[in-house]
Amino acid sequence: MPKLKTNSGAKKRFALTGTGKIKRKHAFKRHILTKKTTKQKRNLTLDTLIASADVKNVKKLLCIA
Repeated sequence: MPKLKTNSGAKKRFALTGTGKIKRKHAFKRHILTKKTTKQKRNLTLDTLIASADVKNVKKLLCIA
């Protein structure tokens, strides 16, 4: 069988932590920032983990066993 290709969009959006969990960025931090509070923008800067319901699908996109 040929090698599986990693989804190019997924490899730009997700990263693995040292323990094998999958990190992601928050949405809503790109534009129209004037109406958002400083606290909201600061909290959107932080990375977070993907939801447990999405782990299986994202691992498939990233070709992780």
